[in-house]
Amino acid sequence: MTCLFVATSQIYCTGEVLRQVQMAKLFDDNKYFVDMKLTAAPEVVGEAFANLTSGFPNRTVSSSELMKFLKKYFEEPGKEFEMWTPTDWHSNPKILSRISDPQYRSWAEELHGLWKSLGRKIRDDVRDHPELYSQIYTPHPIVVPGGRFRELYYWDSYWVINGLLLSEMTETARGMILNFMYLVEKYGFVPNGGRIYYARRSQPPFLPLMVESFYELTRDKDFLRQVLPALEKEYSFWMQNRSHAVELSGVTHILNHYNVQAGGPRPESYSDDVELAKDLSTDAQEKLWIELKTGAESGWDFSSRWYIDSKGLNNGTLHDTQTSSILPVDLNAIMCRNEHLLESFNRILGNEHQAVKYEQALSARIKAVESLLWDTEKGAWFDFSLVTKTRHLAFYPSNLAPIWAHCYSRPGMADQAVQYLRDSGGLDYPNGIPTSLSESGQQWDMPNAWPPLQHMIIKGLSGLDSAHAKELAFDLAQWWIQTNWRAYAIYEAMFEKYDVNGDGKPGGGGEYEVQLGFGWTNGVALQLLNQYGDRLSSGGCILNASVLIGLVYSILKTLL
Repeated sequence: MTCLFVATSQIYCTGEVLRQVQMAKLFDDNKYFVDMKLTAAPEVVGEAFANLTSGFPNRTVSSSELMKFLKKYFEEPGKEFEMWTPTDWHSNPKILSRISDPQYRSWAEELHGLWKSLGRKIRDDVRDHPELYSQIYTPHPIVVPGGRFRELYYWDSYWVINGLLLSEMTETARGMILNFMYLVEKYGFVPNGGRIYYARRSQPPFLPLMVESFYELTRDKDFLRQVLPALEKEYSFWMQNRSHAVELSGVTHILNHYNVQAGGPRPESYSDDVELAKDLSTDAQEKLWIELKTGAESGWDFSSRWYIDSKGLNNGTLHDTQTSSILPVDLNAIMCRNEHLLESFNRILGNEHQAVKYEQALSARIKAVESLLWDTEKGAWFDFSLVTKTRHLAFYPSNLAPIWAHCYSRPGMADQAVQYLRDSGGLDYPNGIPTSLSESGQQWDMPNAWPPLQHMIIKGLSGLDSAHAKELAFDLAQWWIQTNWRAYAIYEAMFEKYDVNGDGKPGGGGEYEVQLGFGWTNGVALQLLNQYGDRLSSGGCILNASVLIGLVYSILKTLL
């Protein structure tokens, strides 16, 4: 079972309706069907489908009859939302005055305006009749990533909220955090996204960092007191359900990993998962589907980073995905920051006993990270394989996450890691740091560069004492902003990811087409424009030869 609602799950998460509709490939994207609204109770729909199948050989319904069935019992996606414009949006936030370059300032105005198009309010009918929807009801309006991602997503929302705060949309940001608190109270953790088919897996746990951003701006202790129990409840979930003990030199270290114990194909990618596993034994199919869900929980879905082949090497294909057998650097860096924040929040509120608990947990984690993930010879942190008890030494931007999280004990470690980055090959591309140096065809690999990874590295480098690190952070910010802006000039759109090999070229690969919107891209761009707005320069005119060719191509493609 991949959902937590029995009746509705028979439609959206498992069962014959899901299997036959998804395997018939009636829609270009598997996600389309599982986002459709029921027009009758799930029990009624299930009985009607059972009656329909009885008239077909092998109980397999033809595509034409399936489509008729869907038209009778389902409505297209989007019925769960009503029109909503953020009430706290206004046209002239202070961030605009901090951007010196007039073209970047004009662009930032347009980014600020995109929040209105990405805002959504869930209808009360979802609350009153949850059995008719895959949408999970949350009480406050949300800002979605965009494109096929019609609902709230967990780690995306950290950068969305930071962007909203810069746009002075404090109430919208507050509501989004309260939605996450609502989800923690309901499920014990924050689901991957706002659909019941995501309700057995989470994503990188950024909720405490969202609260940190909000508190730093508002200094609202009452709000901090309101949300702290949910933050501690979520932390307990990760420590009880997503942790692993490793003994090294007689010392037991506990670190976190992604680990979703829910079988079956992912409903939103059903036919892809079935076809990927078609030649495997039943047990091997279930194991692969569990690992794919675990990879989705990581946010990096999918990447060669999660491959462990039959020899135990960080190598192979999507079949070799073993995400749960890897202790990831970035997850443990995030947990490091969470422990620091939970210590800090409890001290602010006078909860000294609780603060000491998290202070001790943070100390133990830093020791574990340095024992298992830090490589003195390479001068960086690396994912740890639970299969081979060794580190995977491939380059990923996540190898630098402890700098961003301040999850190390000696300043020299950060200096070594900066040199590692310079020597890694990850800086050889002026359009962003690639997600890996492996061209696997997966979207969290070369040649894609993703906004959150760029921001974590830039933020980490800019916080170091080294002038060289600070200047490198600025250079990376300049490259990334130019990449985003060039793409915007060509397509009048922001993308979820970009190609490091082309000025203004959106990324690709993976299971779906690159998506427009895009929540976290907008948030990262606004943060960098805010941080470096007095220095960033568009160079006057970006329509150089490569961009002009792209623009002409885009126009011709539209006309044809």
